[in-house]
Amino acid sequence: MKFAKSKKYIKKVEESNVYDVAIKTPLSSTSYLSKESKNNVFLKREDLQPIFSFKLRGAYNKIFLLKKESSIERVITASAGNHAQGVAYSARRLKIKATIVMPVTTPSIKVSAVKGLGSQVVLMGDTYDEAYEHAIKLSKKAKCAFVHPYDDPDVIAGQGTIGKEILEQFN
Repeated sequence: MKFAKSKKYIKKVEESNVYDVAIKTPLSSTSYLSKESKNNVFLKREDLQPIFSFKLRGAYNKIFLLKKESSIERVITASAGNHAQGVAYSARRLKIKATIVMPVTTPSIKVSAVKGLGSQVVLMGDTYDEAYEHAIKLSKKAKCAFVHPYDDPDVIAGQGTIGKEILEQFN
């Protein structure tokens, strides 16, 4: 990554709006891993987030910006797990609809969690890639935004707030 591009990402991280839903999570030292690795090892406690995952940060930042920039009514994503819950939670908080395409092999506990957050679930394909392809088709057909689980600058920036917190916590 070129320096100029990394500066743009740093700016996006600083401007990310994740704290409407996410908390600043603590760093916890782990004596066992520190001892085994002969280093100081810390765990960033993202399990304390409302959906128990850092994926909430990226999903919320993306959907918040989409809603701010346009009058979206629905978002679509593909996921078999934590990103699905992040999108569902974020959509509910921002009062928009969400469709989550999940592989048919997704554990029922994950499907139930997403439905419990108020999102429509479409089970399609045996793999994530098949679910992803279907989600892209649905988003084009419905003319609504697709929230990529990782390959999107706004998602990356939202998740990048973890790094910013770590730097602040060590200073």
